[in-house]
Amino acid sequence: MTFTADITSQADLTGLWSTTGIFSLILYVLIAVALWRVFSKAGWPGILAIIPIVNIFILVKIAGFSAWLGLLYLIPIVNIVFGIIVAIRVGKGFGKGGVFSFFLLWLFAFIGYFIIGFGRSTYTKPA
Repeated sequence: MTFTADITSQADLTGLWSTTGIFSLILYVLIAVALWRVFSKAGWPGILAIIPIVNIFILVKIAGFSAWLGLLYLIPIVNIVFGIIVAIRVGKGFGKGGVFSFFLLWLFAFIGYFIIGFGRSTYTKPA
């Protein structure tokens, strides 16, 4: 009976991972589509939004920083603070305020980048 219980629990775990994996893939595709439009508006090739690490470095460039500062995402705690700063700078570049940038570009990025990408906002490089 123990062997059967182990097989059943493994099957449950596999089902959980497949659902989570499918949801994650759908979310990644949605974010890639939104970032494609944002990159195009900012003058970068939209295809770069599909490449997982490169899209972060391009967002840092759109925020007005050197791409080398994208390496700050590898440092714990610093990555959270830097992510907020990048989100606020990207929002400022598209004419959005700090509250919009914090909540919709950092906290709920998949919504905020759709609003910027498919909305009427235009990009001006932050100083």
